[in-house]
Amino acid sequence: MWPKPYMRCIEQAAGRCDTALGPEDSQNMPFSIIPFLLLIVPLAEIGAFIVIGREIGVLWTLAMVFVTAVVGSILLRVQGFGLLARIQAETQAGRVPGRELVHGVMILIAGVLLLTPGFITDAIGFLLFIPFVRDAGWAMLKNRISVVSAGRFSRGGDFRPRDDAPPSPTLDLDEDDFKRDPDSGSPWNRK
Repeated sequence: MWPKPYMRCIEQAAGRCDTALGPEDSQNMPFSIIPFLLLIVPLAEIGAFIVIGREIGVLWTLAMVFVTAVVGSILLRVQGFGLLARIQAETQAGRVPGRELVHGVMILIAGVLLLTPGFITDAIGFLLFIPFVRDAGWAMLKNRISVVSAGRFSRGGDFRPRDDAPPSPTLDLDEDDFKRDPDSGSPWNRK
């Protein structure tokens, strides 16, 4: 369940809470790190460009940035297609591909980081292409997310179909069996 300060915020926003948040609640809420990262990462990248450019030269620095972008796009393509095959295999086996979906998000983030000019973002991007690092991320996330399937909630991506769900019939119609007439009352058909 949600931590108590979050539930009080949600209840207050929904108008179901009579009490305001107290100072003890604001101390328990975590500091948002995104604005901090939006300031620190570009400054660190500029510093890294200056240091590396001074050591190896501007042209070699720009060449390294270009090469990491090309290598990142190649890795994104190779690992992305492999991941799509694993997702398809999991769904055909009747399982929700929770782990594979999280790996897909991490590979997408890695690709974006490698295409972004900078050495720090490149290092983080290359780390996210390593399956062990992605598995460590999945291990941290899998007990914190719930995968909703057609019939049941499950923790960590285990798929259990509903036992009482009726089989869905598939109708195969010929062109002669189905005809669609334009709806004259539809606003999309007005001229």
